[in-house]
Amino acid sequence: MGRAGEQTGRPCAHWGIDLFIEEGAYTTVASAVAMLMVLALLFSATLAVWSAGRSGDVQANADTTALAGANVVSSYHTVATVLDACALSMGLAGFAMTGVGMIGAFVPGAQSAAAKTLDAGIDMLEARNTFVASASRGLKTLEGSLPYLVAANATRASTAQNTESITYTGSALAAPATSASEFPALEGSQIALDDLTQESQELEQAADDLSQISEEVAAKKEAAWLADCGRNGRNMQERAARLSGIAAEDNPDFASSTVWEPNVALERGRAYYRWRYEHDEPEGQGVEARADAAARHAFYGYALQMLEGAQVVERDGVITSTVELLPKNTDEVRRTTLYTDAVWPSSVEDDGLTLHFSSSCPGVAGAQGPLIALASIEEGSARECPVCKFGVGDVGKAPAASTSIDNGFEYHLRAYTLALDEYVAARQRELDEQARARGEAEQAGSAFEQAISALSGKRPRIAPPGRNGCIALVVASAVDSPDELETPFAASEGITERGAISAAALAPDRATRENNVLSSFFSSLEERVGSGGAVGLVDSVMDLWGDLLVSYGEAGAGVDKAFGDIVDGLEGLGLGPVGSWLSERLQGIVRALGIEPVDLSQRKPVLTDSARVAQASGMQGYVNVQTVLRDIPAGSTDPKAIVRAVGYAVEDRIMSMELTVAEIPLPGGGTLPLTVRVRDIASLVGGGT
Repeated sequence: MGRAGEQTGRPCAHWGIDLFIEEGAYTTVASAVAMLMVLALLFSATLAVWSAGRSGDVQANADTTALAGANVVSSYHTVATVLDACALSMGLAGFAMTGVGMIGAFVPGAQSAAAKTLDAGIDMLEARNTFVASASRGLKTLEGSLPYLVAANATRASTAQNTESITYTGSALAAPATSASEFPALEGSQIALDDLTQESQELEQAADDLSQISEEVAAKKEAAWLADCGRNGRNMQERAARLSGIAAEDNPDFASSTVWEPNVALERGRAYYRWRYEHDEPEGQGVEARADAAARHAFYGYALQMLEGAQVVERDGVITSTVELLPKNTDEVRRTTLYTDAVWPSSVEDDGLTLHFSSSCPGVAGAQGPLIALASIEEGSARECPVCKFGVGDVGKAPAASTSIDNGFEYHLRAYTLALDEYVAARQRELDEQARARGEAEQAGSAFEQAISALSGKRPRIAPPGRNGCIALVVASAVDSPDELETPFAASEGITERGAISAAALAPDRATRENNVLSSFFSSLEERVGSGGAVGLVDSVMDLWGDLLVSYGEAGAGVDKAFGDIVDGLEGLGLGPVGSWLSERLQGIVRALGIEPVDLSQRKPVLTDSARVAQASGMQGYVNVQTVLRDIPAGSTDPKAIVRAVGYAVEDRIMSMELTVAEIPLPGGGTLPLTVRVRDIASLVGGGT
């Protein structure tokens, strides 16, 4: 059977396709329809892109709003860290200066500077107490206002993106809205200064008394040193070198009394008299010369005997001296064993028992008698030899000349012995005063330890409202499509109100020397006070505070090093036993303080999952957040209304608050207040309260 067209002989319609295709090509109708289809799709797509762009805009606004809210929490984190750093470093600097002042009180000649340093340390600690009180109040108030500050700053950020055609209304919730912060260094941590101040004053008085007696002791010691080897010209050392042949090592010289000890002179005297005793010879052949030599020999032997056991000993807080004056004339010889010891030969003569300088005396005629004392002649039990005429006067004459004028060794030995007696008496008073000062130092050290214990322990736990993040809720006003998009091909009635939710949380930014909480704070501080102000913190006693402040992250090691360096310098000036003991005690206290290191990483806002933030903050179902979104009054520019819509009851007093979080002391006097004004944060572009 053939096709219909073939049967009838008429053209076939082919179901209307011939209207669009002919002879393998498109017809005019096909082209027209295709063009209309393209135009319809083009304008519809353009309108869809515009509509989608408006929806994307509100999400971008919500992201910005969330970041703005989290930025307030970040700023608070920085403020809290800086305040703790200031409080801790002020305390450490105050104690370091107080300790150095206490130790420096025992440095000769440094008492005045030490007193000023001690006073500056106490003043710094008092300033720290005042600062801590204000900072504690300020942080608590600021944390209580933080949800409102988060909301207000977020509202400002959202509204700031308004355009002529679209109004954004939004805010942010601090998640959670309550605080869990702990500030052990700020909350009730006033340093008790009464005992420390009193004990420091008593220590200063004891150190001053000790200093005065120490000056007297030094003067007495110097007098003894001058007689031994310090005086220009003649002295014991110079005379011993001229009048004897003792070795140089037995006759040392000392350039200063500070490195000289009294027993040096005794060693020198022993060496001198030993040599004279062993080497002295008569100065002639006559009886008189031989008698004089015998008298000198007796005196040198006596002097050696007296010096042989003599010593100056200091033990257990007591100084003793067994050095005695040698006789300088006949009267003084009579008070010694030279007069009473039976050491002289005698002979039995017709006129009675006779004393001689030697058994070889030409006056010996009778039988040898017993050894007798010089005193026997004056007592009448013996008589003087008519030939040698030897008696107590001859022995007394031996030291008389050399003691009376400075060309004799005995002259300088006597000056040394007299000065030594005064030195020993003064030194004993000094030792007694040292014992008293040591007692005061122990009490002051205990007061120091008790006071500085307020700085030990854990660093703060900064957990303010919004610690888990900030959830932003933004509503965009309805908007008509642009006239340019209104065409016969794609009709539009505009876009209704729409909203978006976003969230931001704080992420740590690893701390470096140039990038940390304190460097960020000082950077902003420099802009406020100028480059010549407090940034370097290098004026006067603020030097130490500045060093400890910038090393806040490792404060324990910082104060140990700073304190140790200063004390090392004091020890080089001569601390004395009490100062050295106190130095070791205070350094031990500082090393054992136990200050935890601090993470100085900055917290920077980053976008995150809003559902996770809500869940971590214990919100009653994430759906509540979406409910709040619907309550935001679209198009409103009243921050109180917006903040109330997200759940915060903001009163006028909150909006007018000006919070002075704390006042930081500046070098040269004055303070730098850290102030937050809620109105400044809450003021909105386009209006506000």
